[in-house]
Amino acid sequence: MTVPSAMVKTAVFSVLVPGTVAGLIPKLLARYDREAPSLDSRIARSLGRVSFVLGLLLYLHTAWRFASEGRGTPSPTHETEDLVTGGVYAHLRNPMYVGVLLLIGGQAVRYKSLHVLWWAVVCWLGFHRRIIEYEEPRLLEAHGAAYEDYFEEVPRWVPRLHPPHDR
Repeated sequence: MTVPSAMVKTAVFSVLVPGTVAGLIPKLLARYDREAPSLDSRIARSLGRVSFVLGLLLYLHTAWRFASEGRGTPSPTHETEDLVTGGVYAHLRNPMYVGVLLLIGGQAVRYKSLHVLWWAVVCWLGFHRRIIEYEEPRLLEAHGAAYEDYFEEVPRWVPRLHPPHDR
């Protein structure tokens, strides 16, 4: 797949899937939630803004990597052709999911909504299950030893802080 084609397909996917999970659903959940005073402090608002901005930048970076390095999209219908291990993927195996979770966390603070905070927990559980049951076996099948080495070196959820080893 060409990079421009992958970017267009990634943009459409991003609006439909992460846009719904991290945008529309939190907005709907917040409608039925009383404001949580614990999410209305100056510190919480600052952390919420940081979470939202970091989540957005992280998602955009990973989407770009999927198109430019992997020649594909985050969508299961247009998967990457090549294993994506550069950029933030050199420090964390699932930064796209982390970006979406940070966006949801930012939305929870924006709406002062505990329902949205719980939505983040539910999403993390769903993401974790999908990764273990579908994505990791699929990537191992598609990329073999390259993915096995990557899997052994790079953590799933908590980024490593030291530089990656030469591959």
